[in-house]
Amino acid sequence: MQLACLDLEGVLIPEIWIGVAERTGIDDLRATTRDIPDYDVLMRQRLRILDENGIGIDQFQEVIGAMGPLEGAKDFLEWLKERFQVIILSDTFYEFAAPLMRQLDHPTLFCHKLSIEDSGRIADYHLRQPDQKRKSVQAFHQLNFQVIAAGDSYNDTTMLSEADRGILYRPPQNVIDEFPQFPVTTNYEELKSAFLEAQAAIAG
Repeated sequence: MQLACLDLEGVLIPEIWIGVAERTGIDDLRATTRDIPDYDVLMRQRLRILDENGIGIDQFQEVIGAMGPLEGAKDFLEWLKERFQVIILSDTFYEFAAPLMRQLDHPTLFCHKLSIEDSGRIADYHLRQPDQKRKSVQAFHQLNFQVIAAGDSYNDTTMLSEADRGILYRPPQNVIDEFPQFPVTTNYEELKSAFLEAQAAIAG
């Protein structure tokens, strides 16, 4: 049995933090792990900025809900679900992703969790476990699943390496250069073809 594992942001939905930065005008929320490599430091900064600007979970979800999935993402996901069991592996948080998951008809999502106070303030974050994308693929292998994985960023490459076949979707050039072993796709039609090629390769 084969599983398709997808990253979420950059593959099916826009980058959430950048989208929130654009819609709120808070440029400091554009910071990513490229700017602040320590994820804990980055998240503490993000939570502090939300506090300083009085942005709680309701306002955050309202902004995210207005973003919408990437064009063509829902159709691609439906196509994929007809051929594979599909699991989304993401480093986002359930509470952030909920509005967009509704628009994608609630695919299975493994990600992290937030602590939300009764007031709606986002108080803290909790990782499911470090490197959870790669460890999820390892667990699927232990259950005797074959895995084809697709992602767009450096933080997806351990998942792609652990999978039976890994595919890059619209990655930045530095990721293409550093990981030439993965095929590169730039649109959903190319991604469909890459999944079918990978499926044939591991089935045969």
